[in-house]
Amino acid sequence: MDRITGNGVNTMTQSDELFERSKKRIPGGVNSPVRAYQAVGRNSVFIKKAKGSHIFDEDGNEYIDYVCSWGPGILGHADEEVIKEVQKACQDGLTFGAPTRKECEIAELIAQMMPSMEMTRMVSSGTEAVMSAIRVARGFTGKDYIVKFRGCYHGHSDGLLVKAGSGVLMQAVPDSAGVPSGYTQYTLIAEYNNCDSVAKLFEKYKGKIAAIVVEPVAANMGVVPPKEGFLEYLRKITKENDALLIFDEVITGFRLAPGGAQQFFRVTPDLRTLGNVYQAGTLSGNPIAMTAGLVTLKRLFEHPEIYTQIEQTTKTLADAYRNAFKDQVCVNQIGSLMSVFFTKEKVVDFASGQTADRKKYADYFWYFLERGIHLAPSQFEAMFVSVAHHKEDVEKTIQVINQYAASQKR
Repeated sequence: MDRITGNGVNTMTQSDELFERSKKRIPGGVNSPVRAYQAVGRNSVFIKKAKGSHIFDEDGNEYIDYVCSWGPGILGHADEEVIKEVQKACQDGLTFGAPTRKECEIAELIAQMMPSMEMTRMVSSGTEAVMSAIRVARGFTGKDYIVKFRGCYHGHSDGLLVKAGSGVLMQAVPDSAGVPSGYTQYTLIAEYNNCDSVAKLFEKYKGKIAAIVVEPVAANMGVVPPKEGFLEYLRKITKENDALLIFDEVITGFRLAPGGAQQFFRVTPDLRTLGNVYQAGTLSGNPIAMTAGLVTLKRLFEHPEIYTQIEQTTKTLADAYRNAFKDQVCVNQIGSLMSVFFTKEKVVDFASGQTADRKKYADYFWYFLERGIHLAPSQFEAMFVSVAHHKEDVEKTIQVINQYAASQKR
């Protein structure tokens, strides 16, 4: 992301310099593929600090942030109450490798918010959560096969890194190198929003399928809501075949409603994985992560009106895109999740999502970033809205939406 000075000389930004340094010690220069700007053709921007709905890079540039740390920032960055309680917790030590009161309290609160989650095990990542849920499903049912959906991403455990979504979509091969075929032989692929594809697998592997794992709202091939009746069908076919239904809510958990997708869609899974509020830390259930999660969840539980507010903000932005681009883009929005696909097709699954113009998205991404709006650096990531996004943020965003749409008509 070289900048050109008044005398026409390219100059390296602080982010460029940090990226070059990072590439020498960190594969690809980043510690997660979603942070790479490879899909949009330039170097990653390095963030120095954040507050509310805004982030600030190492060069002092300020952006309205619609990434929100990929979902957890539902209250905005550096919320004062969260920071205050985390600072207090730090005074007592960062991690003990032993049980704490807060682990018990947050498990009790989760059960209150999500009644079907009678028991909760804290882990340090969504990958661990899904991997453990699948192990439980196999152990409980005594069966080996797992059904997942093309374009859905459930972490980077070997058995699930098959036809994955999100950052993996942007790489040259659909499956990761280094994963032996033996690790994935019990992973079956169905098409999201396609009940027939699920039925065929259960027929072919009758009595052998332990579980279906699904993002109730697909959010790693862009935001793709479930068709009416799809989740209900998954619930029905798993019950009929003595299999378990696993909702991977690392993104949607606490985003759609206080009770997550179960409350929003009124479909109850057998197992559920969460990760977008309280996962963090070098050891599972550490008191600092538990404190941040506990404060956040209490706020969401005690103030459900937050969901009405952020959904309305997101809908306002979605409508602005639709009005500006007419039928030139597909805008999928549900709750505070949204995606803008540069395609005229309606995006309902992996295949239709692949019709999106990635070069157009890269142009759009940089147009917005250069005007102070930070979006996901990939066509296939969600746009997240927080309670901290205020009227001025929305007005500026809509102004840039209209400017960009007008520039494309010239």
